[in-house]
Amino acid sequence: MTTTTFTVTGMTCAHCVASVSEEVGAVDGVTGVDVDLPTGAVTVTSSRAIDDAHVRAAIEEAGYTLAG
Repeated sequence: MTTTTFTVTGMTCAHCVASVSEEVGAVDGVTGVDVDLPTGAVTVTSSRAIDDAHVRAAIEEAGYTLAG
């Protein structure tokens, strides 16, 4: 099991959290997504290592930006 935390900018409400959770959760291998709205932290749990580019693409598809 692998856990990685990303910082996402632009999220302001529960709908934002749902959008990011849905898109990131659809990435192959992702088993869990926890979004902390106040800090922008998105913790991704996966069954194996996942390429950060796939997570970045999912976050951008949801309409948000990965910090850094």
